Amino acid sequence: MDRGTSRWIRRAPLLVVAVATVALTAACGGNSSTGSTQPQGSSSPLSSTPGKPTTTGGPTTSAGGGSGLTVSDEAAKQLCDLIRPQLSDWRVQTPTMDKISLNATVIQWATQNGFLLQLPSNRGLVDQVTTKACPDVRDQALSAIEIPDLASGLAAG
Repeated sequence: MDRGTSRWIRRAPLLVVAVATVALTAACGGNSSTGSTQPQGSSSPLSSTPGKPTTTGGPTTSAGGGSGLTVSDEAAKQLCDLIRPQLSDWRVQTPTMDKISLNATVIQWATQNGFLLQLPSNRGLVDQVTTKACPDVRDQALSAIEIPDLASGLAAG
């Protein structure tokens, strides 16, 4: 088995989870019965007021532009830490495979931090967070995946 096939097989379960998460999110359409866009079961409230953290501890970074979303520094670092180890793979894989991996990574991060329901309408959040928290990682990802911005690599919501 060649190295590329081995990587694909290792990542297949993550891809399946990502696709299932997107399909489930699209099918559910949020929590319309309560009028809330917060995922049920989330322990951290989503903030529409800049300056309030979405997770406890540490200062926050307003990374949502005009969206009103606030991403904690901890959550921003987490996204950078999820992307960084994939850069070497992205440099040798096809851009299509890289985009699939990028989507799975961003979905994982958004799910863990309560942004999954906001992500389809605010794909630029990923660029805003990485531009502020880890511009070097973002630049390397853009070069490896051959896209002008990370939002371009994400599946449309």
